[in-house]
Amino acid sequence: MSEGIEGIPQTAEQETKETKEDKEARAAQEAAGVEQTGVSGTARPAPRADHADADFTNPLRDARDRRLPRIAGPSGLVIFGVTGDLSRKKLMPAVYDLANRGLLPPGFSLVGFARRDWEDQDFAQVVHDAVREHARTPFREEVWQQLAEGMRFIPGDFDDDTAFKQLRSAVEELDASRGTSGNYAFYLSVPPKFFPKVVQQLKKHKLADAPEGSWRRAVIEKPFGHDLDSACELNAIVHDVFDPEQVFRIDHYLGKETVQNLLALRFANQMFEPIWNRSYVDHVQITMAEDIGIGGRAGYYDGIGAARDVIQNHLLQLMALTAMEEPAAFDASSLLTEKLKVLRAVKLPENLGLHTVRGQYAGAWQGGAKVRGYLEEEGIDPSSTTDTYAAVKLQVDNRRWAGVPFYLRTGKRLGRRVTEIAVVFQRAPHSPFDSTATEELGANAIVIRVQPDEGMTVRFGSKVPGTSMEIRDVTMDFAYGESFTESSPEAYERLILDVLLGDANLFPRHQEVEESWKILDPIEQYWATHGRPAQYASGSWGPEEADEMLARDGRSWRRP
Repeated sequence: MSEGIEGIPQTAEQETKETKEDKEARAAQEAAGVEQTGVSGTARPAPRADHADADFTNPLRDARDRRLPRIAGPSGLVIFGVTGDLSRKKLMPAVYDLANRGLLPPGFSLVGFARRDWEDQDFAQVVHDAVREHARTPFREEVWQQLAEGMRFIPGDFDDDTAFKQLRSAVEELDASRGTSGNYAFYLSVPPKFFPKVVQQLKKHKLADAPEGSWRRAVIEKPFGHDLDSACELNAIVHDVFDPEQVFRIDHYLGKETVQNLLALRFANQMFEPIWNRSYVDHVQITMAEDIGIGGRAGYYDGIGAARDVIQNHLLQLMALTAMEEPAAFDASSLLTEKLKVLRAVKLPENLGLHTVRGQYAGAWQGGAKVRGYLEEEGIDPSSTTDTYAAVKLQVDNRRWAGVPFYLRTGKRLGRRVTEIAVVFQRAPHSPFDSTATEELGANAIVIRVQPDEGMTVRFGSKVPGTSMEIRDVTMDFAYGESFTESSPEAYERLILDVLLGDANLFPRHQEVEESWKILDPIEQYWATHGRPAQYASGSWGPEEADEMLARDGRSWRRP
């Protein structure tokens, strides 16, 4: 080995110089308050005591990366009713998909609570099977193992004090072993009649009390009450335990990409908003159709019906987003303000008999199989007046929408599964073409497809190729699956992540719930004292009375 200065080996001399240079560079950076990175790549703060944490800058974070602010911090999720279909098919797969996408913290914990005599490993196996069957993203063993280490199961009833003591012990143990920092969301995937009992037990056992610097949140599934009085009573009970800002009412439709895109469509583009008003729009149709019956939900569905199950929450929320004014900002408070203005401006028709329709599906052939009618379903009273189809006409009594009807409809056993918002425009005030040229021309429309083929269609007239002037409808389509390489996440993925982040933009607040019941209650009261639901064949698009309702206005339902 060659000798360097004063007998120091050259390599050692070189290392000495490099060490000296490193020290000089470090001293200069410390003077500037810049964080240091060692050989191992792990960051360590500058030793100067006068630099606060606020000056810290992560050199690995790129401000252009929009994913980073959307990663949940230390937290856990407790699911009550974890053995139900919603939990198995939606919630647990959504948690895995979030973990698989790197959006959950490494120590994330999942606690199940139900009336099953299971051990932790039994619960983990149930989650494993649910993830394998229903997860959107590919199964990865390393992700699963990390999740499984944080899974716990608590057997017991909702009035079982011992079980809730075990739940509190499990939460404290996970705080220590998984580093959840005391942050927990309690998801009530249970029938609405159990909501008061569960939240009161959480209060009694101090599970709703967040440690200093931590949070505790409640997530509640619909239906939130069955009328205005019950909704107000339930709000009072829940808000006695959790602050209103910490209560997240799930409406999974608001988690769908297309519903959020409705706001982008209106307020991020100049071409749509100027014509989004009574001067150009003829009417709006909002449809949620299902091609299935009630299945095994007779105990839940009978006595509630389509209007309470869908119109009160999903469709009125979609209507509010369609009709609202531009919010001051995209935050929960601003969105709430504008949606409430719409709901409070809703005006019911004077004659509810002419402008509302309810129906029940009857037995028929659908999809190549003979299906039973609603009154023939197992567990349904043959004299039941519960509606499986509901259609209503509403007005929004403000300057933008005065005179424009909003038609809302929902039903089971209809022609196909689809949810869409159709904004139908007025016809051109003058046509230079003769009537034979335009006899196949309909009205222009913008159709936002919420499910299953998420996207948007614009319908307009175009000349048919040929020697004669003939005009008919054509469409331009935008589909998420074709325009973006990344597939749309499931609605529950987005909503669970928002709960963990405390982002309430996509969750209806209690004021919206109460205003929605004020709209629906008079309709339900009218139906309760006027006749029986109309019958419609399974596989059709509803009762004839619904077609007649629009025909009286000179309009017709869209065929999705």
